[in-house]
Amino acid sequence: MTTASRGDAPGDGRYGEAVFRPERAGEGERIDLGALAYDDITLARLRALGAGPGWRCLDVGAGTGSVSRRLLDEAGVTGVLAVDRDVRFLCERPVTGLDVLEADVTASDFAPGRFRLVHARFVLMHLPERERLITRLAELVEPGGVLVLSDAVDLTSDRTPATPYTTVMRAMWRALRDTIGTDVSWVPSYPQLLRGAGLVPVAAEIHVPPLLPGSPISRFWADTWERSRAPMRATGLVDDAVVDAAIRYLGSDACAALSAGMLTAWGWKPEEGPR
Repeated sequence: MTTASRGDAPGDGRYGEAVFRPERAGEGERIDLGALAYDDITLARLRALGAGPGWRCLDVGAGTGSVSRRLLDEAGVTGVLAVDRDVRFLCERPVTGLDVLEADVTASDFAPGRFRLVHARFVLMHLPERERLITRLAELVEPGGVLVLSDAVDLTSDRTPATPYTTVMRAMWRALRDTIGTDVSWVPSYPQLLRGAGLVPVAAEIHVPPLLPGSPISRFWADTWERSRAPMRATGLVDDAVVDAAIRYLGSDACAALSAGMLTAWGWKPEEGPR
């Protein structure tokens, strides 16, 4: 879930250095909690799309490498190139068939080759020039291959019942937008953007993990809020007491809220020219 590059303030610096510093104790564990919540769904979709022996894969913003390793171990793909701006977590867990590249996917000279599968999860929501990046990632897909993109969808609309969870989630999304440029409002446009990049056919699905006491997703959000307290307070929407109440709420049987969903969209590169 570590992304490639984004500003500490929109348009300046690098993703995460203002909020989710990779060198901060426990950051790898926070990323792994998100992986526990979503990896089974991601792997099931990638395998359903055909990922398996003979496939060479590119995993963008690979984080701790959980998806990359499971593609190798469970799907049996031929090889995976795992790319991230900071590869410390990837290098801690080497495995046969996994190549690691420290790179910025937004850079104009990012050209790692072509792949049967190009996958990016919780990456583009943090980056500028999203349409250009989707087109660029589509160019890295070999004919007959597939581009798979997953990102968060916010389910805390104005009509959502007020709970400690929804109050803090709204503050979190505002804080991340203000500090590192995160914007999930455009994520539902993935299928149209994939088609615009020349991929056909396209499809999408949404998964919403249950917020249960002690579950990986509940622990992930609690840790994420702890690490983003300062920018959340700066929005004026919450104070420490509100954040503390929301963390207690996540750990209680009283929790009755929807987690942010994960929208996954995919599109195929035509075998021969545009259809």
